[in-house]
Amino acid sequence: MVHPRRKHFTSLSYCIFIIIEKSSIAKIEVFWKEEENGANHQACRKVYFDLGIIFLQCSLRGRNIILTEEIERIGAMARGAAARLALRARKSLGSYIAGTPSSFTVCSEGHNVQQLRNLNIHEYQGAALMSKFGVNVPKGVVVSSPKEVSEVIKKHFPNDAEVVVKSQVLAGGRGLGTFKNGFKGGVHIVKTAQVEEYAKKMLGQILVTKQTGEAGKPVNKVFLCERLDLVNEMYFAIALDRASAGPVIIACAKGGTSIEDLAEKYPDMIIKVPVNINTGITDEEAAQVVDGLAPKKADKQECIEQVKKIYNLFVKSDCTLVEINPLAETADGVMVAADAKLNFDDNAAYRQKEIFALRDKSQEDPREVAAAAADLNYIGLDGEIGCMVNGAGLAMATMDIIKLHGGTPANFLDVGGNASEGQVVEAFKILTADPKVKAILVNIFGGIMKCDIIASGIVNAAKQVSLKVPLVVRLEGTNVDLGKTILKESGMTIITAEDLDDAAQKAVESLR
Repeated sequence: MVHPRRKHFTSLSYCIFIIIEKSSIAKIEVFWKEEENGANHQACRKVYFDLGIIFLQCSLRGRNIILTEEIERIGAMARGAAARLALRARKSLGSYIAGTPSSFTVCSEGHNVQQLRNLNIHEYQGAALMSKFGVNVPKGVVVSSPKEVSEVIKKHFPNDAEVVVKSQVLAGGRGLGTFKNGFKGGVHIVKTAQVEEYAKKMLGQILVTKQTGEAGKPVNKVFLCERLDLVNEMYFAIALDRASAGPVIIACAKGGTSIEDLAEKYPDMIIKVPVNINTGITDEEAAQVVDGLAPKKADKQECIEQVKKIYNLFVKSDCTLVEINPLAETADGVMVAADAKLNFDDNAAYRQKEIFALRDKSQEDPREVAAAAADLNYIGLDGEIGCMVNGAGLAMATMDIIKLHGGTPANFLDVGGNASEGQVVEAFKILTADPKVKAILVNIFGGIMKCDIIASGIVNAAKQVSLKVPLVVRLEGTNVDLGKTILKESGMTIITAEDLDDAAQKAVESLR
């Protein structure tokens, strides 16, 4: 259990390590008095270093440990494992280690699960789901071909003068987006006679918004909705709150714009109501939310019931986010979820089969889809150096070191702590399929993972994909000598590195 390069931990650090390893949930807080003469600096440095080793050990066991450095002086003394491994790992999910000169807090959430990106569904799918739970939504019909429009208008909007035409992509900023065919705007209010014309300009085209990036996303469906006569727009959301260990409802009497803008313009109008996940939302809590929304015409009791129905949707559907913006009032005093975004916990896929069957892979990065099929964690970025690392924390640290040396990572790719040779091959195929990748850096710390398995996978993968970019490999840990021998005897041009810093520097230099 102890790192091979350390004979022992401090008794304090070792106790923390044992608790993390043996307990499903653990939280330990350690305080010491900071002496004026700095007498405790050395002790602090030693514990900090040992916590860096713990960070590495736990990441090898599939746990995400985040170490946050809050005091520059302590960070300066923590050169080595702790400082390098956790430079920006604070952005990860999972457990964390937070440190100050006077305290260390270690938390382990205990669930050894793969961190996946939460499921996101289209607006029309979310509207249908909300309607099933009794939430008021606008009347709407989805179409996938312009030929369907005339029949839909006759059947569902016979008396409507205007209809809202909404392109369906899994990204925000549709209204201000631009299609690659030159057509501007992914959301339009048009006369019923014009709907087919607008649908033709959207369907089958690529919409580019602030959130899609330059590649954009394909519009395979458009959502035709009734135009509502709105007299008031509010903001409503339910999210998971780590601080209260449960759902929190966020509400604002102003809506129709992003919560970031609302927080800047109307900070005093935003309310947060935490809900006990075990007891559920109470009438009093729902009433508190409605008071914060401050509806102008809608009946308060009906609004309370709508809030409770949205909360019921959140819990019963295993949502991680329900954001309704705007939550609106119509001229006849009805509260309506005019536009909504729903995210779902991927760990609940086994019991939410109908919802997860709605996943639209055409909206996802094909590299991420391929990675998920191979049980790999991949997130595409815009850099030039492809990364393959085992462990989320080490992967993020690798990306940081690349940036430190002037390079840009092309991806986050975590092969996990027990990857097979086949997974390594698939990982290489994903990396080399990205035309932006000009070099590849493999950084493996073999604990459970064996370096010889990685080395064999690297060699086979490089041969299969006819690797044409520089390859830098850093191996350390179990069977490292055998792994290095396999690389050396492969006859391939592989740049080897002794440590992470050396590997990152060589990867960046290979681009010049």
